Amino acid sequence: METILGLCIGVGLSAACGFRVFVPLLVMSVASLLGWFEPMQGFEWLAMPAVCIGLAVATISEIGAYYIPWVDNALDTISTPAAMIAGTLATMAVSSGEMSQFASWAAAIIVGGGTATAVQMSTVAARGVSTATTGGIANPVLSTGEWVGALVLSVLSFLIPVFVVILVIAIVIWLVRRIRQKNQIHVDTPL
Repeated sequence: METILGLCIGVGLSAACGFRVFVPLLVMSVASLLGWFEPMQGFEWLAMPAVCIGLAVATISEIGAYYIPWVDNALDTISTPAAMIAGTLATMAVSSGEMSQFASWAAAIIVGGGTATAVQMSTVAARGVSTATTGGIANPVLSTGEWVGALVLSVLSFLIPVFVVILVIAIVIWLVRRIRQKNQIHVDTPL
């Protein structure tokens, strides 16, 4: 049961990493400093005050950079692999000790990295559409939604992890249906 709960928390944190790379790591660090969360062996560095300060600076810098026109699009290039790595690390840090080291890393890469990458790719697509349709004027609104979503998902992942997994799955299903509908409209539209 502990393994499933750890994976549920990992999925929520990984989805949050897809929105903003450093927000979930900062939430994990703050939670571990407050004693609300004990990271897995090898991830004790999350509970160090210096790491928490570093993650806070990185979080503020990342959030601020996404409000600069055109820099936000450039950051998406860097953020995609970074989100995958952060999602993998976040999932691994909350994994239970019940699985072997290999199984834990495999699950973290597949579940955590995969979830973070899927969410990040959807934000890249949304920012591309926003930039193309509004010239980037709507991008700050999108950026605000992303960092707020990352914060809310990160906190809820610790409070109600199973609900967060259901929410993430529902959002993915909704996005897939929406994309299919839009693609169908473009296919049916005569030239």
